[in-house]
Amino acid sequence: MRKTKTISNKIKTIGLLFIILMSSVIGTTIYLNAKNEKDALIINIAGKQRMLTQRISKNVFYLYHNNQHSFSELDNATQEFIYNLNSLKDGNHLIGIDPAPTADISNQISKVEILWTNFYKNVQDIKKLLQNRTPKNEKTLKILVDTVYATNNNLLNEVDKIVSLYTTYAERKTNYIKYFQYLFAFIIILLIIYSFIQLKAMEENVKKFLDLSKQIKEGTLNEPIDLIEFEAEKEIVEATDTLNCFINKINSAMDYSNNASKKLEDLTDEFDEILEELKDSRDLSSQLNKSEDMVIESQENLLNFTHKLEELKKELNSLALNCKSK
Repeated sequence: MRKTKTISNKIKTIGLLFIILMSSVIGTTIYLNAKNEKDALIINIAGKQRMLTQRISKNVFYLYHNNQHSFSELDNATQEFIYNLNSLKDGNHLIGIDPAPTADISNQISKVEILWTNFYKNVQDIKKLLQNRTPKNEKTLKILVDTVYATNNNLLNEVDKIVSLYTTYAERKTNYIKYFQYLFAFIIILLIIYSFIQLKAMEENVKKFLDLSKQIKEGTLNEPIDLIEFEAEKEIVEATDTLNCFINKINSAMDYSNNASKKLEDLTDEFDEILEELKDSRDLSSQLNKSEDMVIESQENLLNFTHKLEELKKELNSLALNCKSK
């Protein structure tokens, strides 16, 4: 009989797989939520760059037309733009931002950086001219303001592309992680089906074993009992081996009993023959001698029969101990 896995090992294996899969699902969900928060922060920063370019341009026009010399708002906007652009390009561990994740995003940030360098230089030149505004430099100032106006839209469009690239990257990554979640969910469904099949098989094996045990309990012992042979879990196989041990001992005891019964039958037949011969015989002396020989032989047979009964008793007494030690 082939030994199979134990019921406890099967249950432990199935339970361990459930724990691994559920931990994977929970882990990917936590990772996905963390990544979504980080991606939302990056997209928000990239989107804020668009607003900052518009604020800078608006401030330049306001300062130009109103002859104001307060550049605090303009300086704050330009410094924030530079800080955010560097964070997107090189990463920022303070706010948990990684460097540009793809070559396309990195190239687009570099393109925006080049445009910003020229844009920022024009803004700085405008500030200097506004601080020393004279009719002589008015024409140069107007040219610079018009240049800022012209380049603002181009810079705004390129910043929009960064936002689009980050949005596409975040969506692609989210979908990729979701595919893993779907895969884990599918594996869990398969594991549930496998668990149901295994539990059903274990239930059928136990039921089959109990049915066979019941048949042995309710059956007669007039003939040798067939051994139980079927594949099941290790615990059931061991119980079946113990039951087969019991059956072997019973069959052995039945053989002793059948041999002893046969000897008794033969002995009875011989006595019947002697009585018939004595009834019809004229030579009583010879028949008595013959009967004496038969009595002696019968005594030997009875001694053998007694010995066999004692062996039978010993076999039955040691039956439980032998099966327990198997």
